[in-house]
Amino acid sequence: MGLTMFDGFSRHDIDHQGVRLRALHGGSGPPLLLLHGHPQTHAMWHAVAPRLAERFSVVMMDLRGRGDSQRLPASSDHALYSKRAMAGDAIAVMRHFGFERFALCGHDRGARVAHRLALDHPDALTRLMLLDIAPTLAMYEGTTEAFARAYWHWFFLIQDAPLPERAIEADTSAWLREIRMKQTRLWLKS
Repeated sequence: MGLTMFDGFSRHDIDHQGVRLRALHGGSGPPLLLLHGHPQTHAMWHAVAPRLAERFSVVMMDLRGRGDSQRLPASSDHALYSKRAMAGDAIAVMRHFGFERFALCGHDRGARVAHRLALDHPDALTRLMLLDIAPTLAMYEGTTEAFARAYWHWFFLIQDAPLPERAIEADTSAWLREIRMKQTRLWLKS
């Protein structure tokens, strides 16, 4: 059998308040949680997680609604997908592995969840690293046509349910391809 992307990592399904969350765990040492961005999953960490596992007890999880974690029905207030709810998921996942305090690295959406976790559970963190995150209010206040075109999904995803959900579900593969192409073009310009 060939090597897999996460050899040495174990996969876990963890229930938190009725939500099934997928997490991977590997390595030993001080605990480190990695939270992925949009539209990624835990797999975005494939190049660094094995190296980090040489020094840390690494946990990667799929945020609710992403990857192999459970997708919940949409609600008009979006509370089930709030950063606060996902921060609670992250705390529950780390406690599942016996970690009350841990370092946390989040990218993009995961960084926003990490920021919320730091505000709600500051005693849980030993260190915090936020990658590719900008203050949302400042971004909205400084919106130009170029920004709106580049980050059109921000404006689309805040529409009342079920409009975004239905549109994405109509052709999920096309949605993911378009988001990835737009992000790649933005990264190449910067």
